[in-house]
Amino acid sequence: MSITAERRGALITDYATGPADTGSPEVQVALLTERITNLTDHLKTHAKDFHSRRGLLMLVGRRRRLLDYLKAKNTGRYEALIGRLSLRR
Repeated sequence: MSITAERRGALITDYATGPADTGSPEVQVALLTERITNLTDHLKTHAKDFHSRRGLLMLVGRRRRLLDYLKAKNTGRYEALIGRLSLRR
């Protein structure tokens, strides 16, 4: 259910804007998207797990706030990121 260290490292290297970048909005949104995908799959099999559902909603809200921040700061980076992650908005 959680992200393995190898997968986390792969996401960081794929979405990093520089060689030592681990905290840019792109990296954070990519990691949150991976966690959201994992939780969504979990909730498909465990429909009554309301504690995990609350956690999922909190992650979605955090990702939304990061995307809003990125859109306000740099629209080009925002457009590129949602295109790479194939997010709707």
